[in-house]
Amino acid sequence: MQLFYNSIINKDTKEITFDKVESKHIIKVLRKKEGDQIFITNGKGELFICKITIANYKRCLVSIISREEKKKLRDYYLHVVLSPLKNNDRLEWFLEKATEIGIDEITLVICDNSERKFIKAERLEKIILAAMKQSLKFELPKLNKVISFSEFLKKEYTNTVYIAHCEKGDKKLLKNHVKPKESVTILIGPEGDFSSREISKSIKSGCIPITLGNTRLRAETAALVAVQNISFINQ
Repeated sequence: MQLFYNSIINKDTKEITFDKVESKHIIKVLRKKEGDQIFITNGKGELFICKITIANYKRCLVSIISREEKKKLRDYYLHVVLSPLKNNDRLEWFLEKATEIGIDEITLVICDNSERKFIKAERLEKIILAAMKQSLKFELPKLNKVISFSEFLKKEYTNTVYIAHCEKGDKKLLKNHVKPKESVTILIGPEGDFSSREISKSIKSGCIPITLGNTRLRAETAALVAVQNISFINQ
């Protein structure tokens, strides 16, 4: 299945026109023609089976044949919070792999030790979208706006919030603490870890300190290990 994405398609939509880039890909690269079927998701758990009615590489028009509500493959909710990384390629790698494995929400926070303060959100959203389509998923993970760590701690969350850090102290092993079907938020520090001030403040705010094991990991690796841990717990 070749999966396409359209954010505005819904149960009332009768037809969709693809932009020039997507139209060229459908007609010139995939060599689709009039009457061929293609599959579209809106990233909200719905799959639309469509038929090409105008096979123009500048303006490909499709009509909706049927709609399916796709059951979510995971019965847990995962929100990962991490700092923008110095090497943006590593952040993109994490977003791609986390989307493939299964994640619902990502928040990037600026910490005391963050080396990067600015990100190109549009670029990161494209990475997430491409990974969703490639892995044939029908729910698009949400990428929140960049906020400060202090701003994040002021927000109220109904799920359990964990913070992974490298300082000594009483920490739970993540895989032994999280329960199946639990909605969780996991905070991963930047290169150089969270500052002592941030760790103390987060614990006072109700975050549960955790460890991912005895191995010291890069920030993006730690974030992906957390995603994989939650996935295994819910197998």
